[in-house]
Amino acid sequence: MLKEIVVNVGEEETRVAVLEDKVTVEIYIERAINQRLEGNIFKGKVENVLPGMQAAFVDIGLDKNAFLYVEDALPSRNPEENRNSLDLCANIGDVLKQGQDLVVQIVKEPIGTKGPRITTHITLPGRYLVLMPTVDYIGISRRIADEQERERLKELAARVKPRDMGLIVRTVAEGVSEEELAQDVNVLAKLWRKIINRSNHGPVPNLLHRDLELVHRILRDIFTEDVDRLIIDSRYEYERVLELLDIIDPQLKIKVSVDERENLFEEYGIEMELEKAVKRKVWLKCGGYLVIDQAEALTAIDVNTGKFVGSTNLEDTVLRTNLDAALEIARQLRLRNIGGIIIVDFIDMLEDEHRQKVLEVLEKEIKKDKTKTNLLGITQLGLVEMTRKKVRPSLSEMLQKPCPYCEGRGKVLSEETVGIYFKNEIYQLSRQTPADTILVEANPLVAARLIGSGGSNLRDLENKTGKNLYIRGSANYHIESVKIRPLYNKDDIEANIVPVKTGEVLEVCVEEPHASNINDGISRLNGFILDIEGAGSLVGETIPVEIIRVHRTYAKAKVARTFN
Repeated sequence: MLKEIVVNVGEEETRVAVLEDKVTVEIYIERAINQRLEGNIFKGKVENVLPGMQAAFVDIGLDKNAFLYVEDALPSRNPEENRNSLDLCANIGDVLKQGQDLVVQIVKEPIGTKGPRITTHITLPGRYLVLMPTVDYIGISRRIADEQERERLKELAARVKPRDMGLIVRTVAEGVSEEELAQDVNVLAKLWRKIINRSNHGPVPNLLHRDLELVHRILRDIFTEDVDRLIIDSRYEYERVLELLDIIDPQLKIKVSVDERENLFEEYGIEMELEKAVKRKVWLKCGGYLVIDQAEALTAIDVNTGKFVGSTNLEDTVLRTNLDAALEIARQLRLRNIGGIIIVDFIDMLEDEHRQKVLEVLEKEIKKDKTKTNLLGITQLGLVEMTRKKVRPSLSEMLQKPCPYCEGRGKVLSEETVGIYFKNEIYQLSRQTPADTILVEANPLVAARLIGSGGSNLRDLENKTGKNLYIRGSANYHIESVKIRPLYNKDDIEANIVPVKTGEVLEVCVEEPHASNINDGISRLNGFILDIEGAGSLVGETIPVEIIRVHRTYAKAKVARTFN
């Protein structure tokens, strides 16, 4: 498998994409205004101890206090030991006190309305090892399958391990020498001593250690021997990477290249993948598609046959669609960085053999994901339950924000609903105001419904209210927003109701062709419609027009003659 890493360094953000066989599978984005917090170490102060939640809130100097669960506050222990009954029954009030100072590390970024989650069990990742200063333990990455190699690494780790500290040997350490492990340990131990020194002398709260920036983390965590090449579009960053690799792993330098084309992500098709990765619908190669709906803690993925009709029978069509979906779902989880609970609704399969086959494909693809993922099986209805560790915001949370109009619902009220609601508001205002004239301003779709075909609804409203009603459509109004106000005097009415007079010549922009007569063009003056004869072919142009007739809801105009 061809594995590539593409790095795009911009003024405001750095982006990294991981490609497998030319297909984008992971994207990392770091922005200057939104620095990554996971892995950072702080000295904080306990603000609140909550026995009912078995947790505490700690002030670490961020906008929101950090959440510390009792298990993350208890003294560290060997991960292979079972918790005794004392640990299980430990009360947060016995472990922490309000006002107490703590050295903590962020293990989960603030997401949505929640603050960061922290732990007192510090970990410092290096190239080959992870140092655990608060626990005496040696662990080996599960991805190292060879038992002899595991034993060799365990013996080496035992020899280089600092006293009363722990080490986890990372996957990339497979085959490395004791000298390389010792060098890694020395750097991490020195870093830990600096952190402790800062915690003893600095203020509270205080940032003690910031994790590496994105490109350096990629070199430490992802750029290994199985990567074929790393391409960077910045000469400056390229030089920095080579300097770092001199220290980390000089043999990898030959795999690094610089490509200063204007948009490297576009050249590799990554920009297109980014655009697709924030959409609900994802098309499959066979013609089927996925619908991905993300909530705060749960993601639902629905599989559909779409345009794929198969060639033999229904069961084969369903199996083919589900197999393609399993491949794409595993990729989308990595690409979008979806975490939490995941429910996949595969198309119902009658044969157990087919269900098992789909599950095997999904399991195989998930193993490529470095983020911890648990697959809990498939039900008779074709539902698959999964969990994926969530430590940082998803791609959609990074690139998007909730719609300020629908507040994240993804839907708005229909023009029928809005029209009915504000029709009642018009009735109410007409009973309360002595003014003879009422002006209604709304989105064109809502205005059209209030006016009705040929003005029928408008005439009915006037008969029932006994008022002169003027309804004006304006694209500047959101579909759920309607402004209703009484007009008391003649000047106010003339200024707001009919902004043009017969014979007047104006310069206007033709916005669109007439809905029912494409030969005419439509322009608007503060929501008041001008129907311009013969201007259907002049959309987008600014032209002089003469007003020839003025009606209550619109004016008729013609293209004015100009003389040089």
